Amino acid sequence: MNTIANTSEDNTSVFVHTPVLSRELISLLNIRPGGHYLDATVGGGGHSRLILDTFPDVRVTAIDRDDMAIAAAASTLAECCTERLTFWQGNFADYIPQNERFDGIIADLGVSSAQLDFPERGFSFRLNANLDMRMDRTQSLTAAEIINHWDEVELAKIFYEYGEERLSRRIAKQIVQQRPLQTTTELANEIARCVPAKYRYGRINPATRVFQALRIAVNQELESLEKFLENAPKWLNSEGRIGIISFHSLEDRIVKHRLRDSSLLKVITKKPIIPQSDEEAQNPRSRSAKLRFAERLM
Repeated sequence: MNTIANTSEDNTSVFVHTPVLSRELISLLNIRPGGHYLDATVGGGGHSRLILDTFPDVRVTAIDRDDMAIAAAASTLAECCTERLTFWQGNFADYIPQNERFDGIIADLGVSSAQLDFPERGFSFRLNANLDMRMDRTQSLTAAEIINHWDEVELAKIFYEYGEERLSRRIAKQIVQQRPLQTTTELANEIARCVPAKYRYGRINPATRVFQALRIAVNQELESLEKFLENAPKWLNSEGRIGIISFHSLEDRIVKHRLRDSSLLKVITKKPIIPQSDEEAQNPRSRSAKLRFAERLM
């Protein structure tokens, strides 16, 4: 769908997201006066705002699956940039730019800080909420549907493939034995009960990989990313650049190979760019971010 979401005060007041790797992304994007740029995951509008601030005639088309994100970005950017900003709500894999071409494309993948911090969205095991995890709240599939109705083999498969969870079978068995599970806390507790003590009290919460896997499955994130990276190079003008920020190895692997293997692109970051120490100190959630860039050949 391509309508702008309702910009209610309730949505915009909570949807605050700190954009990561902003200095590096804006520098490598090589923004041109009069250019048109696609922000394929607008979030709270942070990266779009930086693009729009570079030159007074730069335009941005902003996409997001999340109605709250669209609402927040529309509210944040309306004061200065309405006439240079176009919104499209939906999965970036389904976007069709018609006859438009862009001088640059960016995407900041994964879940945003605002989605993690807003309890009713069900993305975080640290906040008690219904098992939801939908980025597009109009879709029917939720994390609760997967946890309570998919069979044990299917659960183990997504935990292993999407979460890289080595105890995937043990956790899947525990879930099937104890379900129905309706809340994030219930699920996190069952995961903790079935893993060894050294795993339970390790550096990473034992629910982390399972929650990542569920979120990816609910939103079909990897399939969407593959499709987006297949199409996006065709939308660039000559010498236009595409920059992708990923947050885990599954995403980064896809980005690395799709940018490298595209006949339309030249990779300009041989290794991924990671946050500098000052950014990590100010925004700890940035520490896993990786940025890769490529340029349209002709």
